[in-house]
Amino acid sequence: MTKYLVTGASGQLGAKVLAALDGKVAKSDTAVLVRKEEDRARLAADGYDARLGDYSDTDALTKAFDGVDRLLLISSSEVGQRSAQHKNAIDAAKAAGVGFIAYTSLLAADRSPLALAAEHVDTENALAASGIPHTLLRNGWYSENITATLGQDLELGQHFGAAGDGKFATAPRADYAAAAVAVLTGEGHEGKTYELGGDSAYTLADYAATLSNLSGKPVTYTDMPRAAYTDALVGAGLPSPLAGILADSDDHARAGWLDTDSSDLSALIGRPTTPIADTIRAAL
Repeated sequence: MTKYLVTGASGQLGAKVLAALDGKVAKSDTAVLVRKEEDRARLAADGYDARLGDYSDTDALTKAFDGVDRLLLISSSEVGQRSAQHKNAIDAAKAAGVGFIAYTSLLAADRSPLALAAEHVDTENALAASGIPHTLLRNGWYSENITATLGQDLELGQHFGAAGDGKFATAPRADYAAAAVAVLTGEGHEGKTYELGGDSAYTLADYAATLSNLSGKPVTYTDMPRAAYTDALVGAGLPSPLAGILADSDDHARAGWLDTDSSDLSALIGRPTTPIADTIRAAL
């Protein structure tokens, strides 16, 4: 039997991947990698082959990857440390004899000006150098990134951003997870790069109008200069580095870098991607 392993299995995307795997792959054939013992115990109790490991510990990763045939490497949440962490995971996978890696990268990573892109490019290069057959899943923006402030938007009657009239081709995490599972468990994906995004792009003004319509409360989009938006995010309690990254992403979305005309995502999941209106309804 093929042994699969999902890293970051306790995270927001990882949990969606496990849900998408359920019924397709036996839990006993699904290994999951987590950093905390309480998460390992919880997933083990649910029937998974739960293993402990940290992207910063190559030896622990090599042990955790033992016997794994196909690996889904979900990118680390620790921006600024991702290049080294992912290189550790790739080195460990090679040492353990893993036969295939699917990696969650960033939309148009090899040419994107987003600050987030650099570490993904480093990882893509490390995968190429490893010699391990692999697939790049270049994920676009998650719809949940936009709806994360929905409560505040309704309270203030405004959605703030710095994207101007730039469009976002978003899809919810569940769609990206379904694509990852299709690649992880499917055939013929080795060596391919998938540019993943939603079928229908929208501006933040469009988002505000949809939220208004569905909630019955007026919400408008307030566009801000990048620096002012960064300051506003810091004032709202976000750490300065994260605020800077979010503002940088919005600023480049203004020029179209979070939009795509690729239909790779809908093709992989075998259905249209989930519209932003559905994600708003769920959030409401």
